[in-house]
This record gives sequence, structure tokens and C-alpha cells, in this order.
Amino acid sequence: MHAAIYFDPDAYLLDGAKLMGRQSAGNGFLRAAVKAHAGEPIRAVTPGRPTIEAFAKAVTALDPKAQPVWIPASRLDRIAAAGVLYRPDLNLAVPARERLRIGPARYSLCGVTHTLSSHGAADCMADLITGPVMPWDALICTSRVARSVVETTLHAQADYLAWRIGGQVAIPGPQMPVIPLGVHCDDFAFDGAARAAARNALELAEDEVAALFAGRLTFSGKAHPFQMFRGLEAAAARTGRKVVFLLAGRFATKGIEEAFHTSSKAVCPSVRVVFVDGKDDQRFVQAWRAADLFISISDNYQETFGITPLEAMACGLPVVVSDWDGYKDTVRDGEDGFRIPTWAPQAGSGDQFAADYEAFTTNYDFYISRTSTTVSADPLILADRLSTLISDGDLRRRMGAAGAARARQVFDWSVVYRQYQALWGELTQIRARRGADPALRLAAAPRAAPARLDPFRVFAAYPTRHIGPRTRARAAKGVGPAAYEALTAQTMLSFWREPPERIERTFAALGGGPMTVAELAERLGEPLVGVLERISRLAKMELVELDPGEDPPAAEG
Repeated sequence: MHAAIYFDPDAYLLDGAKLMGRQSAGNGFLRAAVKAHAGEPIRAVTPGRPTIEAFAKAVTALDPKAQPVWIPASRLDRIAAAGVLYRPDLNLAVPARERLRIGPARYSLCGVTHTLSSHGAADCMADLITGPVMPWDALICTSRVARSVVETTLHAQADYLAWRIGGQVAIPGPQMPVIPLGVHCDDFAFDGAARAAARNALELAEDEVAALFAGRLTFSGKAHPFQMFRGLEAAAARTGRKVVFLLAGRFATKGIEEAFHTSSKAVCPSVRVVFVDGKDDQRFVQAWRAADLFISISDNYQETFGITPLEAMACGLPVVVSDWDGYKDTVRDGEDGFRIPTWAPQAGSGDQFAADYEAFTTNYDFYISRTSTTVSADPLILADRLSTLISDGDLRRRMGAAGAARARQVFDWSVVYRQYQALWGELTQIRARRGADPALRLAAAPRAAPARLDPFRVFAAYPTRHIGPRTRARAAKGVGPAAYEALTAQTMLSFWREPPERIERTFAALGGGPMTVAELAERLGEPLVGVLERISRLAKMELVELDPGEDPPAAEG
């Protein structure tokens, strides 16, 4: 089964100024989707044409024979025909409210977790209860810890609502399967000659053991470097081996870059630290090929999965990671590498952290820094595991081979995407089975979210009179389609211009004399709501005259 894909370039393309893990994941998903469609149309839901043009360009770049199809975001009927709408985020409540206009059981929604620590992400999680998210919708949790975060937030929101309304609140949906992100393993395959060339390009000697960290080079958003510096320094002293630390990625600011250089010299003077610019694609690839092992002591609450260890496994590198976030699911301790135990403050210790962030007395970056710098990996175990790998080349090769096999069998996007497709099929079955469940009270569902009502309903007290089905309309004396064309040629009246043939038919119908808006709609064979809008606008242009007929006056404000 294929889903319609909600497309926002920032979620899928890699050409932005700031490259994040969610974009790498989104790009990998898009590649897998294009490959899986295998000549079938690939549908994208976007608000406007510029976005669909970006989608079509991206898709045909991956496969010139691909057939990108645009579904305007307002065409809910066409989304319903696709059956499932996939979003590259966890914002399900907003599209669920939009879906009310066509009916909650007309199609399924599917999102995915990325960052869960920001205010926006937390609001989206809480909104899963208050929004009309149904059992046939799903939020893919990329790791078990991600699902734990979502569940904790949902239960807290349920308790809050129970307090507000004075009764227990159920958590009706969505499905929350754990499906990992993926990697395209073939991207990371290389031979011995490529490795030798990469080590030569980075000036790595044969007797040097290179540990690689790849990702954002920051003190808060990925992995604070201090314990990696200390662990490698301790391992170099213990083993007597020459150790090189390849730090491949991008710095957010010049100040952070200078701080990394200064700190590395102070904390790990025995380790040769080489910075590889992540903006230089060739050098970045060389870093992966030249490395002997991969290290990422992630410590931040911003990340839920962590894709770089999978990329390292696909490269055949043994990995040393913190026992943290999604690393718990992807790296088998003692098989693909080592997971280092972590420590963090217990629940209830961070209320002031949350209060300061909520009040914006501290910003998001400082909030993440404040929390991540309270997290530590066991330094003795870290130094021990690094020493073991640095001193044992055979172990590095065995663990690297095990990781490469696991990456291809479990985490290649071709495997992961099939799990997505299976989920979409299950959602369709749940919707078919439970779409008429009386316990869900779907017949009583509103046709729009309370905060997104018809403006003519919300502001009904504004006008003196309303234009309705029984309002009588007649063409103003001496005017017709030509007058309409002349007026709408002016910029001030051109924005909602209608096709000439539609205007001609309208004036032809009114040529027989006054009629109600309902009668006019029937004569034209058009929906009442569209004719009502047209008549209202023609009245503004003074091309049509109105008589209240039997429609009641507007209520007093």
C-alpha cells in the first residue's frame, strides 16, 4: 500500500543551511518511497504549486520515470481516495481537525517522531488527546524511548483534562508502533582501495587508530564532546596506541568552532584531533571510510533515535555509544560494539528547568544544554571499551561485520519502508472495521474544528442582513458580463475573478427576471455555496441587486 505524502521541502531535502537528523531521515524515506512505487504514481499533498514543483523535481531526480501527482491540501476527497496521509512529523491533531470536514473515518493519518523536547513537539503530543485523532491513525515511534515519552505526555494530559472537566479522560488513539528509521546501506559500501585512499587523503598513518564522530558539532544538540575527549585520551594512555579523533560535521557558530579546538587541546592532548568540514561532501565521505571505529556519547533529550550509529554499522565500523535514546534499540552491546551506561537526574529534579523554559527566561538551546550537561556516561567503562577496541583489530573487524549484517537485515530503508506499508494496510483494516463503531460517536462529529469555523457563522452578528438561499437576486439594470470583465480587470477587484463562461451563464439565468439564490443554483446546476459566494461578490461590484425575500435579518451584536 502507498500513502499520500505530505510534502514540506524542509522535511525531505538536504540543501538547507542547517542540516538536521530529521531531514536526513526524511530524505531517506523519500528515496525509499520512490523506489517502492516502481512506476506507480507517487502522490504528494502540498498547499500550493511551488511546493509541488519542489517535490516533482526531487522525485524525478531520484527516478526520471517517476510519476509525481499533486493533491492540493484542501482536496480532502482526493486524500481519502489515497486512504492514508503520511506526515513527516508528529503533528496529527491539525490534519485530524481538517479531516472533520469530510468525516473522521474517510482516511487514516500517519506521523513519525523526531524531536520531542521542544514546546511545539510537546504541544503536538498533548494534542493527540484533544484533537480528533482516531484508532485508525498512527504515530510511528522511532524507538522504545520515544514511545515512552509520548505515553508519559499523554497520561499527563489525560490527568490535566480530568481535573478540568471533573471526570476520567480516555486516550482513544492513535496506534503507536515502534518502527526504526533506516539507512540506505549501499551508500556506505566501499572496498579496501577506497579506504586506503581516504586514509591517505586525511593523512592517517597505518599505525594510527581513527575514531570517528559524525554529526552536528555542538555542546548541546547532539553529544557533548568532553567525555569523548576524556575517554579517548584515557584509552590512548592505556594502550600506548596512536589515536586520532575525526570530528566530522558542521559548527553552528565560529565561537563554538574555536571552543572545540581549544577544548580538544586541553582535554585530550595525546590524541590527534582532526576536524572534517561536514559541508565538504568529499571530505565527509572520506572520514567515514578512513575510520576504524565510531563513537557517539549522546547525552541530549532532543534526539529520539540517532541515525549515525546505523550509518557507521552500514560502513562496517564497530560503534561505541551511550546507552541512551534510540541507541538502546539499534546497537547490541558486545556484538555490534558497546553501549556505555548513563546517569541522569531522577524525575522531579527538573521542574525549575521546565519552568524557566516555559517562561522563556531561558531559550531552547540553553534548556537543552542545561539538561544534557547533567547527563553522564560511566567514564571507567567508556575508557575500558575504547581501550579494548583500539588495541584489538580483529575484534573491530568482527563487530564491524556483525553491525554491517544487522544494518542490512534490519535497518536498510528497503526493509523499514515495508514496515511502513504494512502499517498503512493495518490502519486501513482498522478503519474499515471500526469506522462505524457507535462507541466513537462519529455521527455526532462536528464538520469543522471549533477554532476553524465558517467565518460567516463566527461573525454572523456583523452584517445588517444575510444572503441566503431565499434571498432574491436580479441583474442590475444595463450591466452584464462585459461590465464584470471591465471591473475585474482592475487590480482592486481581480483577486477572486471567475471564468468568463461561468459569469455569462449566471447573467443569462438572471436575464429572465429575479430569482432566489437557491433557484439560481438549481438553474445553473451548481452547488448552492458556490453560487451564494458569486452572488455576494457581484453585489459588492453593484452588478446584482438583492432583496431579502424570506431570509431573516442578522442578529443584533
